[in-house]
Amino acid sequence: MKPSRITECNEWILARFPLTKLWNEHMTHYYAPKNFNFWYFFGSLALLVLVNQILTGIFLTMNYKPDAKLAFDSVEYIMRDVNWGWLIRYMHSTGSSAFFIVVYLHMFRGLLYGSFKHPRELVWIFGMLLFVALMAEAFMGYLLPWGQMSYWGAQVIISLFSAIPVIGDDLSLWVRGDYVVSDATLNRFFAFHVIAVPLALVMLVFLHIVALHEVGSNNPDGIEIKDSKDPWGHPVDGIPFHPYYTVKDLVGVGVFMLFFATVIFYMPEMGGYFLEHANFIPADPMKTPEHIAPVWYFTPFYAILRAIPDKFAGVIGMGGAIVVLFLLPWLDRSPVKSIRYRGGIYKKALLLFVISFLALGYLGTQPATPTATIFARIFTAIYFGFFLLMPLYTRWEKTKPVPKRLTPVHSLEEQLPALIEEITVLKPASTEIGHNAFKGSSFTRQPNPEGIRNVISRFVKKAIGSLD
Repeated sequence: MKPSRITECNEWILARFPLTKLWNEHMTHYYAPKNFNFWYFFGSLALLVLVNQILTGIFLTMNYKPDAKLAFDSVEYIMRDVNWGWLIRYMHSTGSSAFFIVVYLHMFRGLLYGSFKHPRELVWIFGMLLFVALMAEAFMGYLLPWGQMSYWGAQVIISLFSAIPVIGDDLSLWVRGDYVVSDATLNRFFAFHVIAVPLALVMLVFLHIVALHEVGSNNPDGIEIKDSKDPWGHPVDGIPFHPYYTVKDLVGVGVFMLFFATVIFYMPEMGGYFLEHANFIPADPMKTPEHIAPVWYFTPFYAILRAIPDKFAGVIGMGGAIVVLFLLPWLDRSPVKSIRYRGGIYKKALLLFVISFLALGYLGTQPATPTATIFARIFTAIYFGFFLLMPLYTRWEKTKPVPKRLTPVHSLEEQLPALIEEITVLKPASTEIGHNAFKGSSFTRQPNPEGIRNVISRFVKKAIGSLD
C-alpha cells in the first residue's frame, strides 16, 4: 500500500528532527516513581502558569505604552476599551501571584522530601536560579503599570543598591538609567521584563527539566528507583510519565484552574495583596504613599531587610536569605532524604522555618513599628538558624531505617469507602407509621459522632507522632 502524503511528510520531518526521540526520552520512556502524591502537582503547575504569563504578556504588549506619560493610561485603556482586555490583564496579574504560590509550594516539597540532596544538587541549583530570575521578572513587571505603589516601590528597592560600598551609587544610577525613577527606568524595565528575563526563564526551565530527567525524579520515600530494575532495564518501582502522570496532572490542573478562575472573576485584587489599592492611582513623584511595601511574595525578604538597623547589613541579610537556599544541598548532612525517615529535630526545625517565613511575610506588609521590628528580628534569627545550624542538627538526629523499595500508597479512592463507613452510621430514612423502613432505599447514612472522634483522634496522634 502506498504511504499517504501525511505519512511521507511525517517521515521527512523525523529524519531531520528527533521529535519522537525527545518524546520517548522525556515522556513515554521516562520512568517516574509510582508513589507521587499531591505535592508533585506543583512542578507541572509552575510550567502551566509560565505559559499563561508568556501568552497574556504578549497580548498586553500589543496595547501597552512604555512611556512615563502614557503607561498608566494605556493600562486603563486595556482594562476599559480593549475587548477582553480586563480578563487578560487580570490573568497576568493574578498569574504572577499564582506563580509564586506554586513555586513556594514546589520548593517546600523539596524541603519535605530532600529533593535537593545527592544526586539532584544541580537540579536544585537550576531551580534556585529560576527563582531568582522569577523575582527579577516580577520586580521589573511591577513598575510597568506606573501606579503610585509601582513607582515608589521601585524607588525604594533600587535605592538599596546604593548601600553597596564603592560601586553602590553607580550601580543604582545604571539600574535606573537616571537620577530618579523616570521614563528611562520604565523603558529598560520593559525591555528586561518582556525580552531578556523571559528568555532566561525559558532556558533555565529547559535546563532544570533536562537535569531532572538525567538523574530521575525524587519521591516521598527518598529512594532511588534506578537501583532496582527489572530484566528489561526498567525501574520496578517506576511507571512511564506518559500517560500515567500526564493524565494525573490534569486533575491538579483542573483544581488549580477552579481556584484561579475564582480569584480572577471575583477577587482579582485579593484585598490589596495581588493588586494594591495605591496602584490604581497614577504615579506622582511629588506625593509619597503613606505606607510603601512590595507585593506579598517579596515581603518575607523585605521584613528581613527592615529588621536589621544598618542599611548595608540589611541588604546583606536580604540577599543572604536567598543565597543560603543555594547552599542547602551541602548544609544538610542527614543520611536520609525524606521527612518520613528523619528525626524529630528536623521536623520541628522545618515547622519553625515555615512559621517564621509566613510571619515575616505578614510583617513585611505592616508598618515598621517597634513591636513589629522586634518580632521581625526574632523570626529572622529563626529563618537563618534553620539553615546555618543544619550541619549540626541533621548530623545529630536519630533517623529511621529507609526501606529498599517504595512503600505502598493507598489512594483517596481506596481509603474513602472505609472512612465513610467509620464516620457515618446507616439508619432508617423515616420513622413514620406505616412507612416500610426495611427497603434499601429507605435507609440513609447519618453522622456517627464516635466514628468522627476516632478519626480526628487518630489524625492528631499521627501528627504528634510524626514530630517524634
